Amino acid sequence: MTGVDFTLLLLAWAIGGASPGPATLAIAGTSMQRGRPAGLAVAAGIVCGSASWGVAAALGMSALMIANAWLVEILRYVGAAYLMYLGYKAVRSSLSDKPLATIQAKQGDLRSLYLKGLLLHLTNPKPVFGWGAIFAIAIPPGSDASAVWETFAALFVVSNVVFFGYALLFSTGAFIRGYQKLRRWFEVIFGLMFGFAGLKILTARLT
Repeated sequence: MTGVDFTLLLLAWAIGGASPGPATLAIAGTSMQRGRPAGLAVAAGIVCGSASWGVAAALGMSALMIANAWLVEILRYVGAAYLMYLGYKAVRSSLSDKPLATIQAKQGDLRSLYLKGLLLHLTNPKPVFGWGAIFAIAIPPGSDASAVWETFAALFVVSNVVFFGYALLFSTGAFIRGYQKLRRWFEVIFGLMFGFAGLKILTARLT
């Protein structure tokens, strides 16, 4: 893979991570409601959850899951149903006075917020398919271990930038005010994106 191709791969990973989903909503809502430290705690849990799936994929978990297709099927249907449910909530929230991100905010002390973020991403099918697909694309057959872990490290850095960036952005007063003014439009777009993501997961396969 050339340097340009790898850069495009990292950009695609960043866009995928930043797209609306349970993780980004949890970080945004917690940051707006509870402040920056709380948002960063949730983000830290989510980053660690994502890294766990990345390590699993690097060690061959994707192949194991393919061999046990029922695991993928459970994750696929549960994940798709949850995203479609979030899509329904987003559209409904756009017609009410309560922002969707606020509904998804997490409660508790910093340790509890970290654990909630970790559990959220460990049970989220999006990183399962994401890491599996990325390694299938980025790592040619026969590559040595260093290529696998270098790719993992690059993607992990991008995940940190995206998720911690969300926490910092959504805890900024000016951004919060702008979001509140436009949040109905955001939520309609979120609803459509959640629905689309749910359909994509239903048709996705780890290869």
